[in-house]
Amino acid sequence: MPRSFRHRLPQLGSALGLLGALALSGCSTSGSRSGEAGGSLQGAGATFPAPPYQRWFQELAGQGGTKVNYQSVGSGAGVRQFESGTVDFAASDKPLSAEEAAAIPRGAVQIPMTAGAIAVAYNHPGCALKLTQAQLVSIFEGKLRNFNQLGCAALPIKVVFRSDGSGTTYNFTKSLAAFSPSWKNGPGAAKSVSWPTGIGAKGNEGVAASLQQVKGAIGYVESAYVRGALQAAALQNAGGGYAKPSVAEAAQALASIDLGPNLTGSNPNPQAGYPITTFTWVLLYRSGNGAKLPALQKTFGYTLSDAAQAGAPALGYVSLPAPVLQKARAALATVGP
Repeated sequence: MPRSFRHRLPQLGSALGLLGALALSGCSTSGSRSGEAGGSLQGAGATFPAPPYQRWFQELAGQGGTKVNYQSVGSGAGVRQFESGTVDFAASDKPLSAEEAAAIPRGAVQIPMTAGAIAVAYNHPGCALKLTQAQLVSIFEGKLRNFNQLGCAALPIKVVFRSDGSGTTYNFTKSLAAFSPSWKNGPGAAKSVSWPTGIGAKGNEGVAASLQQVKGAIGYVESAYVRGALQAAALQNAGGGYAKPSVAEAAQALASIDLGPNLTGSNPNPQAGYPITTFTWVLLYRSGNGAKLPALQKTFGYTLSDAAQAGAPALGYVSLPAPVLQKARAALATVGP
């Protein structure tokens, strides 16, 4: 295993900043530029899986492979660019619906790449949160306003949410809707919702930065972003147990997900493991890839390799289970020129 996989990124912000260093000018969707042995690709989308994507793309380029400019702008923005045909691929934590996929003129192939837990992160030193599903919903509904209502030292609760269209938001609110009829019939589940309380921040990194700066702040981020002063709450699952967003607990929850024939399934309230856990997808065009096809195959063949997948847990993510990995590789093979 490469040494870079043995240690979790010490400074996530610095690692994400390396994305910019991979940017290539003049990258288009029509074909690889001459003189670039591995080709080049332009992608955009989810911030949730940005750390492993950054690591994988960096390693691939270092091996003389494809150079990838991936902009972690959020699932919503990435999907919009994919729909308009301005990128070679997109990444989203919310897969396209059958109707949305059918509307893509070049077709769409959605491939799970990794998975992870959405942590409820908070900034209150000395407080160990263990939340029921009802308590979690009440916090984001603005009904619980102080940590002393949760058994911790008194401190006003300050909710932070995603201000941009986000697959992380979709999966988090989908679980809240599964936990509570009031949330299902109120804000509901979507990439963007009308939050009853709180302040917004852009991207997982933006939410994490806001949480770090404000005592009493609480919000939702991919578990890899829980660092520094932040802690992750233990959450109640459908079986009545409590779990933290560890790789092991996320993997247990993922085992309950039937991805279905299109590899887009989910389970917003599993019986066991950490209850807010999701796969995340790369979106590729089924046809019209032209000279970009070899670069796409090399890039995502690498991210779906045993070596790349084995490194995911060190970054706080879950390697694809063997049956899912087999189906993901088969889906990649359906992408055409």
